Amino acid sequence: MKILVPIKRVPDAETKYKVNPEGTGIVEAGVKWVVNPFCEIAIEEALKKKEAVAGTEVVLVSIGPAEAQEQLRTGLAMGADRAILVTAASFDTWIVARILKKIIEKENPELVLMGKQATDDDSNVVGQILAQLLGWPQATFISKLELTDGNKTARCVREIDGGLQTIDVPLPAVITVDLRLNEPRYASLPGIMKARKKPLETIDPASLGVDLTPKLTIKALTPPPARKAGRKVESVDELIQVLRTEAKVI
Repeated sequence: MKILVPIKRVPDAETKYKVNPEGTGIVEAGVKWVVNPFCEIAIEEALKKKEAVAGTEVVLVSIGPAEAQEQLRTGLAMGADRAILVTAASFDTWIVARILKKIIEKENPELVLMGKQATDDDSNVVGQILAQLLGWPQATFISKLELTDGNKTARCVREIDGGLQTIDVPLPAVITVDLRLNEPRYASLPGIMKARKKPLETIDPASLGVDLTPKLTIKALTPPPARKAGRKVESVDELIQVLRTEAKVI
């Protein structure tokens, strides 16, 4: 079995960063870059399936700058077998899905496991677009995954508004993962050492025959407005009065 895991390089959520003067992105100087947390969960689940199913190969793929090799090496250190980097400064979600389709057609995996969204743009659409382009079944927001029917079917527990939904999807399929699926492992020192020697292929996106014309462009980014300082009140009665006369919420 082959499992392909797309991952994304994102700014660390704990890093403080500013919008650049052009309003087109963030000031990258001093920003710490990490594997998208949802992607880490997808890697972990792929590794669990590799441990359970003999002969399973886990392949990582990322679309980003050359520096994204660092995040791919992190996934290799966790236990993935090899990685692919499609070198690009940035692409919108439509182009990302089309590039992934080309990689999947080349690699021919039985399962694509990916994070439900990235923490930088929170678009939550690449998995769905990818499944549509491939004509594959999909399961989104899963919190439990089990391979059944001789590893030909994925039984997925999905988190929905009304609770939990269990569905079976035939493989190959695209599955996007949610937070409660697992707890990603840390890369061990031996794993980090081995990751240096694992294959990491780089691909020029122009060689894939994909239309790279963006369908989405960023007009402007603006930082959130500064919050006004709060104030203390002396009693519940005063709080109610302020909420009624000043905030006008009651």
